[in-house]
Amino acid sequence: MSKKRQNCLRALFMASMASLTALLFTNSLAANENAAEQLINRFELRESELASRDMPGWRAPKSVLFWGSDSDLAGLKKEFPELTFQATSSIEDAKQKLKVADVFIGFCIPGAFDKDLNISWLQSMGVGVEGCVNSPAIQNANMILTNTKRLSSPEIAEHSIALMFALVRRLDQYAASQAKQTWDRGLAPGVDQIWEIEGRTMLVVGLGGIGSETAKRAKGLGMKVIATRNSSRKGPAYVDYVGLSNELMTLASKADVIVNTVPLTDKTTGLFDRQFFKAMKPSAYFINIARGRSVVTSDLLAALEAGELAGAGLDVTDPEPLPADHPLWKQERVIITPHVAYRSEKLRQRVMTLAKENLHRYIRGDRLISIVDLDKGY
Repeated sequence: MSKKRQNCLRALFMASMASLTALLFTNSLAANENAAEQLINRFELRESELASRDMPGWRAPKSVLFWGSDSDLAGLKKEFPELTFQATSSIEDAKQKLKVADVFIGFCIPGAFDKDLNISWLQSMGVGVEGCVNSPAIQNANMILTNTKRLSSPEIAEHSIALMFALVRRLDQYAASQAKQTWDRGLAPGVDQIWEIEGRTMLVVGLGGIGSETAKRAKGLGMKVIATRNSSRKGPAYVDYVGLSNELMTLASKADVIVNTVPLTDKTTGLFDRQFFKAMKPSAYFINIARGRSVVTSDLLAALEAGELAGAGLDVTDPEPLPADHPLWKQERVIITPHVAYRSEKLRQRVMTLAKENLHRYIRGDRLISIVDLDKGY
């Protein structure tokens, strides 16, 4: 074969490889766009009213700080080759790098944000943003905040239903008997009977993404579903009655199961206190899968000891983590899971799909998905 022919074949091969690489990259972007569109439609995610370029503080980003896995960071670098990425995994390290980064894809970690914050946009990879909202540095900066609201709603809703079944069926009692290798078919002290779910009433406090998904599942089990929300009386067809926040005590007295799904704000901190627990039926169960500080823990303990409610399922506590010597651990008729309601094999992929979509939009100056109102706290 002549040298000229070899050079021609080599050039043809290189051109083919370049075309294939470009095609694969284009297909990757198209796949992400399709996944993002499906995500937005499925969870009814909302766009901001303003384009990000019209918001105070927007600027074209050059550097991104990322708090997450190495594999997710590699995916970001591949999809956004024009940006510089740095990784962080500690508060002190993040503090220093946030002084120079333009964008932070991570979490609203209390104590991570100093007054000399440089970032113009923070994509929280979690739903709760009180660590950002309560930060003077963020409140005083012209900074855009987005989160992953609604994305973990299916998992957390299923966890709340699991806690309900575990409480009503007294699975904690039987698990304790199993650990002792004891065949005990009796009921726990203070438990008169185990009742059926169908026909019972669930009160969902906070009819947002998590609350709506919880209500949907409860209705599917044949329960009557009532709810409160702060904004209006509008609700999905599977909710039988939607009350305003000032109806909480009245509705609590009618419910057999109460599920707290409200975000933590100044108004919801300490919302569930002794007065609330006194309003509950003594046969009713309280489930908290939102934030621990929305409950006055000492009041919950006192109400349980006084028999003012049948039991509690807690995925979140105050304090958190719960100290080993805390009385909640030994309280009968309480089931505790360590803030894990959001976990599933699908959530991480959904979160990264949203983060990438929002990063594309932010670079272009377009409208962002799931903007947080810093004044409202959610």
